[in-house]
Amino acid sequence: MNYEYLILSFTSIIYEALPFIVLGVLIAGLLEEFVPQQAIAKVIPGNRVLAIGLGCILGLVFPMCECGIIVVMKRLLRKGLPLSVCVAYMLAGPVINGIVMMSTFVAFNPPDSRDYILGGPYFVVAWRVGLAYLVASVTGLIVNWQARTHGKELLNPDVTRGLKDPGAEVEDRAFTRRSWGERLNNITQTALHDFVDILAFLVLGAILAAGGKFVLSQGNFQQFVEATPPIAILMMMLIAVLFCLCSEADAFVAANFPPFWPPASKLAFLVLGPMLDLKLILMYTRVFRSRLILTVILCVVIQVFIYTMILHYVVPYIESSEFYLHFYQALFAVEEARNG
Repeated sequence: MNYEYLILSFTSIIYEALPFIVLGVLIAGLLEEFVPQQAIAKVIPGNRVLAIGLGCILGLVFPMCECGIIVVMKRLLRKGLPLSVCVAYMLAGPVINGIVMMSTFVAFNPPDSRDYILGGPYFVVAWRVGLAYLVASVTGLIVNWQARTHGKELLNPDVTRGLKDPGAEVEDRAFTRRSWGERLNNITQTALHDFVDILAFLVLGAILAAGGKFVLSQGNFQQFVEATPPIAILMMMLIAVLFCLCSEADAFVAANFPPFWPPASKLAFLVLGPMLDLKLILMYTRVFRSRLILTVILCVVIQVFIYTMILHYVVPYIESSEFYLHFYQALFAVEEARNG
């Protein structure tokens, strides 16, 4: 066995994820200290469908990759954000934020336009964001249905202890008079507690992911990939789960996969990876119970597979209609008018 490959894979996952987890726990500490419960409750619409739709774009306000979004989501949950909205934010936030959209555009914008896939960089970003929004919204609605039935039984006991009721009248400590030293101490304590709570699961997930990457690196799957697009999509989804890539960097990995991988399989990689990988599944156990974890996994996997399979057969018809060509002609005309 190539131990150097395993060690390199393990350390690269830890190195990639750790800064974002640190950022996540710091944001969580600030949320706990300064954001009052009432502020969270007031901005969420009473209509749960609208609330879930809003939760899917919270990443534009709290931009986090999947490595750090769990602790931020946990604090939002304790501040009174409904569970279904938190799940929608947790799934869509690592994709629907400015940094990830920009990195995706750059990764799929090669110098030679003949290497474009799915219609070019604008459409890769649009497909990724659109599918992530759809998957997160549908999953949020299903979680909302489960929450009505099972309530707090879906959550880890560590979360339910002290969980705030959005309608309760409570004194929020953000409005109590305390010194900046006391506030800083509380922020660091909250951040440290969350960091220690999540670190062990990050390490275990990285170990499992490194082993999975090693197994995949030993196989030759080209003939299966080229012959059967459904197998290609499923394999790329498996790779996304095992590789545990940060959503701010995974587009560059997907863009550099060999050309024999169908474009829809690369899109499946881009949508599923930020929502579900080995380290995330283990991190979920610190917030959710097994019923909810299984619900999220099944909803995400089934939807990503179905949607990308549909796109695999639909996109060629869009390309043959010259829709993409007309779009880029109009875009270039706008750019020329702006520059001239």
